[in-house]
Order: sequence, then structure tokens, then C-alpha cells
Amino acid sequence: MMTQDNTRPIAPAATLLKFNLRDAGTVIGLLIIVATFSFLSPVFFTVPNLLNILQQSSINAIIALGMTLVIISGGIDLSVGPTAALSAVLGATLMVSGVPVPLAIMATLGVGALCGVFSGTLVAYAGLQPFIVTLGGLSLFRALALIFTGGNPIFGIPLEFRMLINSSLLGIPTPIIIVLVIATLLWVLMNKTPLGEYILAVGGNEEAARVAGVPVRKTKVTVFIISGVLASLASLILIGRLGAAEPTMGNLWELDAIAAAAIGGASLMGGKGSIIGTIVGAIILGALRNGLTLLNIQAFYQLLATGVIIIIAMLIDRATRGK
Repeated sequence: MMTQDNTRPIAPAATLLKFNLRDAGTVIGLLIIVATFSFLSPVFFTVPNLLNILQQSSINAIIALGMTLVIISGGIDLSVGPTAALSAVLGATLMVSGVPVPLAIMATLGVGALCGVFSGTLVAYAGLQPFIVTLGGLSLFRALALIFTGGNPIFGIPLEFRMLINSSLLGIPTPIIIVLVIATLLWVLMNKTPLGEYILAVGGNEEAARVAGVPVRKTKVTVFIISGVLASLASLILIGRLGAAEPTMGNLWELDAIAAAAIGGASLMGGKGSIIGTIVGAIILGALRNGLTLLNIQAFYQLLATGVIIIIAMLIDRATRGK
């Protein structure tokens, strides 16, 4: 649906209602998981463990938020893990070399933005499929990270930076606060700005969006840049917690991000997604893994449970679209 001047596509009220209902269903799913593990393990529903779940989920949540925007626009970004690794090793090298931490952080985020520009430009202007482009980026960025470091981790992350990442505000760890800030900004972007409407329009019907005057190419490049920057931000959180950067970090991060977005209601066909749903989806994955670990369930059963949840989410999305 478009406004009368045909310049700003807006989502129909029924679509907005569907988002809200799907968000509610995702939250109910999370509550069921929490209730189940709380009954099975007395440790699960304690403040320290709940904060631990949120903190462990923060990295996936940040990447999944960027992935959500790409998916809503009708694309996919399989290169977020290697993008994070390349950003991390370059940023860590700068910090270890004595570059001021704020400048190193900006440079790290800049690397993620450049990776996003690379993928977005090939998708938007060369007309290549996002799956193929980002699959190539997955290998390319990983190779660059390995070549740059010789396959060796980088140690000696400055204490100043580590203290920043591992600090807390009113008892809330910094990574959780970062997620809340990013989620709020992206919610405003998607619901209160023309860019959010453009992203929905491009993912819903690219040709119709182009006819309506939506800058389709710029929109596609923008969502890939956001995805790249958020992947770099997630890498900064990880190296701050570990005190080191490895060129192999970020392995399978793209799958966890896609899973969180899908559980949260994003449709891989594009044109549909939810910032709130993605956050809840990331927490669901974190809570599931945490609860299974507390119950001493082996790791491959955790993968099995994750896969089942993803398939169920896709079936729900399919049924919703059919109606």
C-alpha cells in the first residue's frame, strides 16, 4: 500500500497486526521454555543465570538484528561471521599497536561497513543473488582474516577496552545495554522513518517499490552496511570478553542469526520481520542452550533442539502467509 503521493510505501494495518500477534506468540514460546527449565533445574530461574543468558545472547542478538533488516529487504547475509573475524583481528591489531581505543573501535566498525558495501554493491548494482555474493564473501573475508594474522590469534587486548566491555550499569552488563540501544534505534528506523518503509517495500515487492520511486539500490546497500557494522560491533564485544581476537571466530554465526530472525517472525521471502521478535528469538536460543547445559544434555542434542525450533518457526510463517 502507498500514500497518495506514491513516494512512501506503508505497511497495511493487517500486516502490522500480524507482526504484533507473531511477537506475542514468540514471547509465549519463550515463557514456556523458561517455565520448563525452571521446573527441571533450580539454578535456571535465578538472577545471575538469567543475566548470564542475556549476556551470552547479546552477540547473536546484535548480529541477528542486522540480519533481520537484510532478510526483510529480501536478501540474506551469510558473511557476518567472517566479517566479524576480519574486523576483530584488524581492530585488535590496532589496539595492541597502541592506537587509541576509540579510534580502533571506529576502524573496526569501518571494516564491517566496507564489507557491507562490498556485498551490497554486488547485489544492488551488479544484480547478483545475495546468497551467492555473501557465500563468496564468507570465504573471502575469512581468508583475509587468516592471511592477515597467519592463522594466529592476537593477544594483549588493552585492559581499558576489556574493562569497558565487561563493565555494568546498575547491575546490567554492558553487552545487554548495547543490545537494548541497538534494538531501540532499529525499531525507530523500521517504524518511524522512510528508510524502514523502503526496506519493507523492497522486500515485499521490489518492482512495485521501484515504480513507486523507492531508491531500491541504495536501500539494499544500506541494509548490508548495517549488517556489516553490527557484525563488527558483536566482534568487539567478544574480543573484549575473551581478551584476544582469532581469525577463526564467528564460525556459524550466520546460522544462529538467521535462526533468531526466523524464530522472531522474519520471513526468508522478504517483506516481513520484527525487531522485537528477533531479540526474543535470540533469547530463546540462548535460554534453550543454557537450560540444556544445566541439565547436562550433550551438545549435539542442543543442535537437534535448535533445528526443530527453526523448522517449527518456518512452518508457522508458512501457515501465516497462506492465510
